[in-house]
Amino acid sequence: MLDSRRLRVLVEVARHGSFSAAADALGYTQPAISRQIATLEAEVGAILVRRVPQGAVLTEAGRLLTDRGEAILARLQDAEAELRALSGLQAGTLRLATFASAAASVVPLAVARFRALHPDLELLVGMLDHDESIARLRTGEYDLALTHDPGGDLDDSPARTDVDAIGLFEDPMYVVVPVGHRAADARTLSMADLSDEPWMLATGNTCPDWRLFMRACHDAGFEPEIAFQNDDYAAILGFVAAGVGVALIPDMVTRNVRDDVVIRELDPPPPSRPISVLMPTGYRSPAAAAMLAVLHEVSQAWVRDRPVLAARAGVLSA
Repeated sequence: MLDSRRLRVLVEVARHGSFSAAADALGYTQPAISRQIATLEAEVGAILVRRVPQGAVLTEAGRLLTDRGEAILARLQDAEAELRALSGLQAGTLRLATFASAAASVVPLAVARFRALHPDLELLVGMLDHDESIARLRTGEYDLALTHDPGGDLDDSPARTDVDAIGLFEDPMYVVVPVGHRAADARTLSMADLSDEPWMLATGNTCPDWRLFMRACHDAGFEPEIAFQNDDYAAILGFVAAGVGVALIPDMVTRNVRDDVVIRELDPPPPSRPISVLMPTGYRSPAAAAMLAVLHEVSQAWVRDRPVLAARAGVLSA
């Protein structure tokens, strides 16, 4: 294996025409240049430089290795510059996976903030189901993934030793009923009060919210009647507005809700959605670490604004 430092010495000898001039250019002593050339000749098994009264002349092998060495050193310099750009967040690509309701709420805020801070980085965002985002995170297709998987005692999957979950904030769940529903004007409201209602909810095979909903129903002592299942909260709200039933929806969704439904808080509140970032265990690129910092910043602002937004028309305190 050729040493790039000795290649550089040979290139400088060829460029300047003598050992002493190469030593001055590199900041070495002349004996050090001689030793580097001798070692390089031993490595390649050929004489590379002949000393002459006027300085140093390359042999045919020396000219061949110098030509190749200049190209190799140029590539190494390019690689070093690119690595400096990556570590300085001046180049590279970051891939973020997200789920639908985050893509319509906090993620655009994080993307705008990240691009303002790091305009030279390419940022790609994909909207994936929870299980798919974990699978593609593990294969390296994505660097980070937002999730609302409850985990812990609600997670039946094996422990994820190769993926770290970093908590961002809790996303409360509210009940939504059609305008004119008996629960719309009730002074207090609980899950048990709605036990005989048909419910709209997410599907159990792709959306972790299904487990939160079933836990809330079981904690309230009833088995829900399921009228409609879909992972699109816009579709669920459409069915609620049409009077087909009621639903639990997260705070992320209620902030831009339609005006033909009423949102209510519940007492006691149902389990909230834990919003987290998933990242591969171990190495984190500078770009991934920068996005994690932005997500923390945006999340804090999102939670801080929640009381103001939750006090708007239609959201009634229990």
